[in-house]
Amino acid sequence: MSNSDSFIEEVSEELRKDRLFGFFRRYGWIVALGVVAIVGGAAWNEWRKAQETAEAQALGDTLLAAFEAENGEARAEVLAGLEVEGAAAGLKGLVVASDPFTADAEAALDELSKVEANAELDDRYRHLATLKRVLLAGATLSPAERIEALTPLTAPGAPYRLLAEEQIALAEIDAGDTDSAIARLRALAEDGTASSGLRRRAGQLIIALGGDLDAS
Repeated sequence: MSNSDSFIEEVSEELRKDRLFGFFRRYGWIVALGVVAIVGGAAWNEWRKAQETAEAQALGDTLLAAFEAENGEARAEVLAGLEVEGAAAGLKGLVVASDPFTADAEAALDELSKVEANAELDDRYRHLATLKRVLLAGATLSPAERIEALTPLTAPGAPYRLLAEEQIALAEIDAGDTDSAIARLRALAEDGTASSGLRRRAGQLIIALGGDLDAS
């Protein structure tokens, strides 16, 4: 390479450096701001996750403390002092309504209704609340009311579909619609995803109703 070529290359390199330095002098603050935003956003996200984890752990500790209380009155006092919102409120409602020492059925039904109406909760909890409410209400609900409440729980993929189907079959029996109940129970008895206990109960009910396990 000649001296002139080397000189031109060096000059070109210096020009590129000057342009780069000029770019950073003019727009460097934008780049710095972007870096700060990225780092700050990542830090905020980690802090938020840590806060959510800490809140969930605190809720779990309080619920465990409630179950370890000496009696139902002490448990109710602990749960009453638990101030939560959103999804956590729904979980608290399920715990309160499931307390075996709860003497006030109306209060338990009210808690379950609140869980059902909590749009922030996953369907697993809302559907569980519906199922528990129908079971707790029992004969105070007509067969038609039970069927209406449980039908949405039988959608494909619903978490408690099979249990809801069983309860609807029982409601159909109470309503005198034996044929529908037998058809529903037969479907449960043949459902490979149902537990062995559920299939056994369905088969026993079919026979008790005078039906045949064989659909043909």
